[in-house]
Amino acid sequence: MATVTRDTVTDTRDTWCVGGRTFSSRLIVGTGKYKDIDETREAIRLSGAEMVTVALRRVELSPGKPSVLDAIPKGIVLLPNTAGCYSADDAVRTCRLARELGMAELVKLEVIGDARTLFPDNEQTIVAAKLLVAEGFKVLPYCTDDPITCKKLEEVGCVAVMPLAAPIGSGLGIRNPHNIHLILETVKVPVIVDAGVGTASDAAIAMELGCTAVLMNTGIAAARHPLLMAEAMKHGVLAGRQAFLAGRMPRRSYANASSPEAGLIE
Repeated sequence: MATVTRDTVTDTRDTWCVGGRTFSSRLIVGTGKYKDIDETREAIRLSGAEMVTVALRRVELSPGKPSVLDAIPKGIVLLPNTAGCYSADDAVRTCRLARELGMAELVKLEVIGDARTLFPDNEQTIVAAKLLVAEGFKVLPYCTDDPITCKKLEEVGCVAVMPLAAPIGSGLGIRNPHNIHLILETVKVPVIVDAGVGTASDAAIAMELGCTAVLMNTGIAAARHPLLMAEAMKHGVLAGRQAFLAGRMPRRSYANASSPEAGLIE
């Protein structure tokens, strides 16, 4: 095992890879719900994210009109997603459109199964993932926090898995850390917690569990001060990653004095 030092998570030795690309930041952000393009752009900058996801079905692509794509700084990796799709066919068609628009093969796959909870349809997600992988796409699928589904997605060729922490936009944080732990034990591809992160401590918990990265949108955009929250999320992810590498102290049922008992003055 490589030696972990104080600088491990702030230099190039702690990078991670997905789809043939290498990243230093372990925070991925979305582009929805901001008040305008300027706020979107500044939130991305302050978050330190190197990958940004965009909902293809909600992007304004009319010539001469401002688009959320204008908010993405040069050099940031664009991760188009299939938000709003309710079948494998719709999701595959949307990814093909992204390719026709000149976007790379790296895609976030979402196939929603229920309009009220926005939970994913795992069965349709696997069907779509298999088709997209066969067409050369590098697929990052949004799914429930189910180790079996994550394993099946890995087996069909997905380059990562993205289990939810809680329902999209809920801000409830990680509802089932045990399942996330099981997923980390089950798959070898990167595990990126997606959906439900509401504040910096939620992001830190995801990283402390050993997740590769965290994706969020509403947790930043719906904060009272989104730009301040973008920076807080950056630090939360970094702190959680450092804590994971450091290795937390054992939990104990009883007190354990910090000071040595030997040499006490009577």
